[in-house]
Amino acid sequence: MVLAAALILSAAMGIRQTFGLFIGPFSFDRGLPVTLIAFAIALHNLVWGFAQPFAGAAADRYGAAPVVAFGAVAFAAGLVLAAVAPSGIMLVVGMGVLVGIGVSCTTFGVVLTAVGRVASSEKRSMAMGLASAGGSLGQVLIVPLAQVVTETSGIAASLLVLALLVLAAAPLGIILDRREPSAAPVQGPPPPSLGEALSQACRHSGYRLLTIGFFTCGFQLAFIGTHLPGYLVLCHMPIGLGATALSLIGLFNMAGSWACGWLGGRYRQQYVLGWLYLIRGVAIAAFFLLPKSSASVVIFAAVMGLTWLGTVPLTSGLVAKVFGTRHLGTLFGVCFLSHQIGSFLGAWLGGFVFDVTGSYSLIWAATAAAGLVAAALHFPINDRAVTIPVHSAPARA
Repeated sequence: MVLAAALILSAAMGIRQTFGLFIGPFSFDRGLPVTLIAFAIALHNLVWGFAQPFAGAAADRYGAAPVVAFGAVAFAAGLVLAAVAPSGIMLVVGMGVLVGIGVSCTTFGVVLTAVGRVASSEKRSMAMGLASAGGSLGQVLIVPLAQVVTETSGIAASLLVLALLVLAAAPLGIILDRREPSAAPVQGPPPPSLGEALSQACRHSGYRLLTIGFFTCGFQLAFIGTHLPGYLVLCHMPIGLGATALSLIGLFNMAGSWACGWLGGRYRQQYVLGWLYLIRGVAIAAFFLLPKSSASVVIFAAVMGLTWLGTVPLTSGLVAKVFGTRHLGTLFGVCFLSHQIGSFLGAWLGGFVFDVTGSYSLIWAATAAAGLVAAALHFPINDRAVTIPVHSAPARA
């Protein structure tokens, strides 16, 4: 089950990490402004965020397999539409709307929560960390593949190849719905309704802090994933270094996600998250302020990879620890909406600030500062499990 989750995540997350490589070709070959291309990439993050609670709720109720299948088809349709798009509007609909819906059904809120629901509480953080680490394999392999196909055959061929990859991963969703043999039914109160779980979560101060802090993760990752290749070109670095950096981030994320899952099983997850955001913020500031070289880019990519997606198993694991797994897909989906609002702003503001000022300096400074704020938000989170009150009908006399 962990292997199937890792392969689905590899396809979905690896493909979306290639989008930064298409900004230049879309701009030069099709004459589209960088702001519009960045908006399309940013929009898929926003659509992903708003669709995630619904995708998570559907997986909670119907299982992961049909949700993953639907998402793979939507994802592939968006890539095909972007490949043949003659105008900016079709690009926005394809890479923005359809891809956003597809990603919401094929990534963390559906895939990782399926793993977390089956794993025991002692092994949940490690299991989700392993699945997330394996999911980074797609970034390592798919980003260079997209770069090579784009250089040899153009962006249309590259996007069509990516569409086939995500469709090939769809049948693996069947494995995510495997369950351990059911034990004998236990007499007791019925599980809380979705409305009761959401109400309790919204009143929980730790859940609010976790949700606000998750905004920073999305903001940082979307900006770097979308604009790092272009920024390196502006710094007179080799053109292929951007793709190399993204691949290295994926490679080191495999170790980082596993390590975060391991640490989350042994230490309080909010403390691990706080240190992770702090390290990431300091690394971003140092990379921006220090002179650029191929060695500094490699070191930056390695540090960012170690702290890249380790936030996801830690955050989802913390939600499961506090609220249980019955509505994990939905509760994590609501929290993830904040992450994706940050992703939208990180990707779009990067292009907007560059078009207005001709530089990425302001957005680099904001990205570093956000890491320090997120660290301060996570350390005081209360991770004590809560009991959600269930309003049941009164017993008959």
